[in-house]
Amino acid sequence: MTPISLAALAERVPDGALIALPPDNSLPSVALAKALIRRGARNLRLVGVPVSGLATDILIGAGCVAELETSAVSLGEAGFAPRFTAALREGRIRLRDATCPAIHTRLQAAEKGVPFLPLRGILGSDILAHRPDWKVIRNPFGPEDDEIVLLPALSPDIAVFHAVMADAVGNVWVGRRRECATIAHAARESLVTVERIVPGNLLEDERLAPGAIHATYITAIAVAPRGAHPAALLDEYGYDAAYVSEYARMAQSEEGFRAWLEREVFAAEALPA
Repeated sequence: MTPISLAALAERVPDGALIALPPDNSLPSVALAKALIRRGARNLRLVGVPVSGLATDILIGAGCVAELETSAVSLGEAGFAPRFTAALREGRIRLRDATCPAIHTRLQAAEKGVPFLPLRGILGSDILAHRPDWKVIRNPFGPEDDEIVLLPALSPDIAVFHAVMADAVGNVWVGRRRECATIAHAARESLVTVERIVPGNLLEDERLAPGAIHATYITAIAVAPRGAHPAALLDEYGYDAAYVSEYARMAQSEEGFRAWLEREVFAAEALPA
């Protein structure tokens, strides 16, 4: 598989697409999020797998997002996600509330090719009142008063994540972050940024094969060094707490966010740190 440019990768994301994004502790492609902002993407529908972080917040702040399904939006130690909070208060995005197990279960249903999967832990919670698409039924294998929740399969249009490496065939190595494999299996397409392209075939290496996603599930790849920054990338580089803290401070206001956006996304010299 021949890598394409980051801008070309962003062009493959149509407006209105349903996009699955991993959280900040699991290989987010912040580089592609920034490229989508530069492209002027609009009306995106995001799914946090299972929570959302910086990439989601900057896309919301830039006006790229119409809808978000997630169990939380947070910048971790830096606090709440300011642009998400502002957009929600002002009614500029639709929030579809979820839980971590519910999102994983729905993606696993799509991964398995079944229309739904059951889940029990959310019974009795308020979330069911806000999710009419989740059905409570009697457990057909249990006693008369035993209930279960059925969750419909979730098949995103596009899975987006960052990885350490890809090989020439298009296999992608994500190490122990198997939730990225789940969203790649569940989604119709997977757009991946990587640190580098390596020779050979990852699936032929006994040490690397268990952490690799087969090229069958990968649509396109772009090389984006430090593309997860400021998130950590496995053993490649650590979490940049100072960068996130500065973002959280600047993005408290619309003016501050626009200044951050100009410097970190649009400026010609804006490159991964």
